[in-house]
Amino acid sequence: MLEINGLDFGYRTNRKILNQVKFDVANGEFVAILGNNGAGKSTMLKCINKIIAPQNGSVLINETDILKMNRLEIAKNTAYVAQKSEGSRITAYDAILLGRKPYIKLAPKKEDYDLVEEIIETMGLQDFSLRYIDELSGGELQKVMIARALAQEPKVLLLDEPTSCLDLKNQLEVLKLISNITRQKNIAVVIVIHDLNLALRYCDRFLFLKDSQVFCYGGMDVMTPETIGAVYQVAVAVESYQNKKVVIPLT
Repeated sequence: MLEINGLDFGYRTNRKILNQVKFDVANGEFVAILGNNGAGKSTMLKCINKIIAPQNGSVLINETDILKMNRLEIAKNTAYVAQKSEGSRITAYDAILLGRKPYIKLAPKKEDYDLVEEIIETMGLQDFSLRYIDELSGGELQKVMIARALAQEPKVLLLDEPTSCLDLKNQLEVLKLISNITRQKNIAVVIVIHDLNLALRYCDRFLFLKDSQVFCYGGMDVMTPETIGAVYQVAVAVESYQNKKVVIPLT
């Protein structure tokens, strides 16, 4: 269970980016963070695992505040996948193995290699596991970064717009993969995402940020034209198509 309580953050003392943000994510739950550009979504994600330190609040994982942990302890509890990952001259296999760094003292052990092999098989990465990551497509690279995050064996997985640079096919593949992993590994997953229809298709609950605060948080019941209109200042209809809700802009 991930619990965020009273999270405050501001880059300047006279301007709060986050103001008393509070929500929770159960194990096995996939939660979307939604809102306009500049609403504080990515900032909140970085505060949750102390990439940047919030001024106030707590972030509890199974009732333990990770903001009081050191970097090694945080890395064993949370994993973060950035919006864009830079390719470097290492193989996909070695990039995933780097996720074991918090657990490795002198050299990787057999269990580290076994876990990497298991993740590669689970995610279907065998065909390019020995290719250099600077030669991979955007979709392939993003899957490798998610695999590296999973190699940390986190209790909480944080994803910052992991589909923003991907084509439609790869967007669907990556989000379906994350949705499946959420349930298989029984971890709490939080994703910053702009596409409301992708969020509706794959996520369990939806948190809307507006004016530095949580505007609303809930399941399908909060995905209404009124909520979306208030947050995005755009008139929309929310309709059902083949038993799925879809958001249709009206302007």
